[in-house]
Amino acid sequence: MKILLVEDEAKIARFVRKGLETQGFSVTVSGDGDEAFALAAAGSFDVILLDIMLPGRDGLSILKELREHRNTVPVILLTARSEMNERVEGLNLGADDYITKPFFMDELLARLRAVVRRTSGETLSVLRSGPLMLNLITRHAQYGEEEIIFAPREFSLLEHLMRSPGKIFTRDQLLEQVWGYGFDPQTNLVEVCIRRIREKTDRDGEQFIETVRGVGYRFKPEGNRE
Repeated sequence: MKILLVEDEAKIARFVRKGLETQGFSVTVSGDGDEAFALAAAGSFDVILLDIMLPGRDGLSILKELREHRNTVPVILLTARSEMNERVEGLNLGADDYITKPFFMDELLARLRAVVRRTSGETLSVLRSGPLMLNLITRHAQYGEEEIIFAPREFSLLEHLMRSPGKIFTRDQLLEQVWGYGFDPQTNLVEVCIRRIREKTDRDGEQFIETVRGVGYRFKPEGNRE
């Protein structure tokens, strides 16, 4: 999936781009409204993440002109909490959704997937690995026929790892990509969450999440979980 990220705050742009690329998305970044409009008008993007306040052309004028030219690419607005009028105007102009800054990466990913499902007609999105199943739409989890109850952050962390089996993620990467930026790097949130997931999933000789000593964690591919 190709995404155009229009954001002039370099820190946010780096954070979002890294999180999206980790999930396998192809990301083009622009921090200028005029350049962004040219890219959006000429490119074949699947989704545009569009900040409202930009140097050059602002986000709402970009959205308005795209819709006037019958460009139906899904648009998610990135807004500040104080921009209520702009959010309303954006939705009236044809935005598909909005998310307020600061936000968690998993919330952005959830909104992104929801917009893609609505525009593509997709009705089901499921991750499976052996007896473990995550339904990303209902946020329902099962081990075989048994339902597993995960806390929201546990589900998001497990989903993140399951999407890239075999890939090692450091603690800092998981904090940034699952919890969002701004957390104390000394926190033990990741370790606690991993332990709770293991308590619910490791059974019958299956061990889904591996600790790579001195590096981080990875979701074990099928056939390599003894």
